[in-house]
Parts: sequence; C-alpha cells; structure tokens
Amino acid sequence: MIRAVVFDVGECLVDETKEYGTWTDWLGVPRHTFAAMFGAVIAQGRDYRETFLEFDPAFDLDAQREARAAAGQPEHFDETDLYSDVRPALARLREEGLWLGIADNQTVRAGRILRELFSPDVDLIGTSDDWGASKPDLEFFVRVADAVPFRPEEILYVGDRVDNDLRPGAAAGMHTALVRRGPWATIQWNTADVNALEL
Repeated sequence: MIRAVVFDVGECLVDETKEYGTWTDWLGVPRHTFAAMFGAVIAQGRDYRETFLEFDPAFDLDAQREARAAAGQPEHFDETDLYSDVRPALARLREEGLWLGIADNQTVRAGRILRELFSPDVDLIGTSDDWGASKPDLEFFVRVADAVPFRPEEILYVGDRVDNDLRPGAAAGMHTALVRRGPWATIQWNTADVNALEL
C-alpha cells in the first residue's frame, strides 16, 4: 500500500526549458546546438554536465553558478515554470490522504525556491545539498526513507529518469513511477533497457 509519494523536481514538477536556455545563452552557444548535444550526451548514458564540457573543456558548473549569481543571473524558476498538472496532482493526492514530499539533486538556492513554492503543499522538501548525498547514490534514497514516516515499501518515488530516479529508488525498496516528459524520459523510454524495467 502506497502511503507517501515523493517527487523529483526537474522535468517532473518543473519544466527546465527556460533554465537550460539561460545556460545556453551564458555559454554563447546557439540553443538548438546545445539541445542537440544535450540529447546526444543523454543518449550515450553520460552525465548531463558533460554537455557543458563539449563547449568549454574547462567548464566548472559550481564556479559558473557563482559567476552567474555575481552577474545578477542566478539560477531561477517560479510558478510559471511548473507543469500545468503539478498543482492539481498535488491537491488530489493530498485529498486522498497521502503524505507528500519533494526530494532531488538541487542547490541550496533551488531548495529555497522550492520551499517558497511548495511548503504549504507538501510535508518534506529535501535536497542533495541539504543532505550531502546526491542521486543516483543509494545514500540519497536512504535519506529520503529516513525523512518519510513510512516504510520504504510504502513510498512511491516519482521521477523522469531511469538511471537517477527509478533504479536507485527501487534498490532502496521503494515503488517507482516514470513521468514521461523532458529529455531523459523521452530518450530513455525508447530504449529496451527502460521497457524491460518493472515499474
């Protein structure tokens, strides 16, 4: 029996199109070129951060986040970036009596934004920066399980990535569900690997 539902953020709750567009502009690369390389990196099973290295071999994401913030262009998302089904889905799940959480690989700044957007709607907002553990490491999901007041087998973790969300969530004893939107789900759904995975 599912008693708690915990959501990933990017491409699950938040449409990251605008944010990746700002990174593309920061790099000075045409958006369609960046998007093509981003898809190729995902299809090859590489870390998405390697996309930046294709355009700047010395690129350091943490340092560039700081540089953007110093330039008045920090990472940002708001209500307009939420997928249209997010608010109704959270409200419906809450009406059904489920415990709700949001947990993802996010920076401290993104965590503050998430708390501003979702604190009234969910019982937990946890980030990799909060916990010192990042997906797909099993420790991240151990932290999720520790924060949720139910057994792992009573938790459903919802995400858009097989590699970062579904496999490690299942390894931690949780149920998992794939949201089919965004680049990872679009690419991974069409592989034999994801179709063989029991969701």
